[in-house]
Amino acid sequence: MELDIATGNPCSVHRDACKNCHNHYAQIRPHITGVVVSHHFLKDMGDETEAKSIMEHILQCSHLQFTELHKFEKHIDEYVLFRAKIDNVHIVYVVDKEKKIILFLRSFKNYSRYKRFLNDEKEIVQVISRSV
Repeated sequence: MELDIATGNPCSVHRDACKNCHNHYAQIRPHITGVVVSHHFLKDMGDETEAKSIMEHILQCSHLQFTELHKFEKHIDEYVLFRAKIDNVHIVYVVDKEKKIILFLRSFKNYSRYKRFLNDEKEIVQVISRSV
């Protein structure tokens, strides 16, 4: 699956309107050069076209479609974990240790399942290690 990664920092252009865009993401975004998508993410989304569209919106900081975008959740090892929310779907993604690759991990339509995943750092690390 190919995604367009634009140069520059789109967050800096839309900074005033970007909902919950954390400084962590704004600092990291200009350095991201690649995208990895976990098998779990595609399975959770169900529709590859919809998954690609959502990922492109996240990468381009197209904040108008999202209730939340680039919401910083926590650090796990040296990974930075973020969340986006669109139509009650929680998209979980991380930026790798070198701050070069964004990895889409999972999507959840159920908030309690999302919270359980977020609290299970061991599972998150397993999904990351299987995907990179």
